[in-house]
Amino acid sequence: MTNQPDSHHTDSHSCAIDIAGATLAYDRRTVLDDINLRLDRGDFLAITGPNGGGKTSLLRLMLKLIAPTRGRVTYLSPEGREVKRLSIGYLPQKNLIDSRFPITVSEVVASGLLSSHLPAAESDTRVADMLERMGIDTHASASIGTLSGGQLQRTLLGRALISRPEILVLDEPLSYIDKRFEERFYDIIADVAPMTTIVLVSHEMTRIASMATRHISIDRTLTTL
Repeated sequence: MTNQPDSHHTDSHSCAIDIAGATLAYDRRTVLDDINLRLDRGDFLAITGPNGGGKTSLLRLMLKLIAPTRGRVTYLSPEGREVKRLSIGYLPQKNLIDSRFPITVSEVVASGLLSSHLPAAESDTRVADMLERMGIDTHASASIGTLSGGQLQRTLLGRALISRPEILVLDEPLSYIDKRFEERFYDIIADVAPMTTIVLVSHEMTRIASMATRHISIDRTLTTL
């Protein structure tokens, strides 16, 4: 295990997200320091590291939810041209969601299609299929505030997957997953992996480690494992 920039290199046209020299600081505190990371199409990147090490901050940079203090984050098309956005599905940590917000399970899942511009009938079909796939179809009209932690996590996973995104970003997806749903979660990830570039942050790497193609650790700086 060595402290070094990410050394994964393939044809430049396969690069989807290029993070170069990215530093993130809040109130003079450096959260991420000189991060260099390429995410190539077809990658399954597993990220680990200590609490407070900057894992979620790295994902937020990758998603362009925040901008680096220094450095850059670039999105690239399959042809290697810089683009403003990519098709990304995002499962945030459950504790970032306000469960008091008055929205139903089906509305949350359907919100993953807002930028897809699908016909209403196809959208309805996809939502119904995803609710069943996540095992939450019987809670379709329930407010998210009435859900257990595991049910909410499955709802958010459904939202991340429903648009069939090119890139899937999962932040601690196993934290609240019910044990009885865990096997199905692994099956779902194995099913989408051949067609989807995946970035996954998790403390529980036992099963995920065997599925991922690359592993890095973040503790302010990047370490390739």
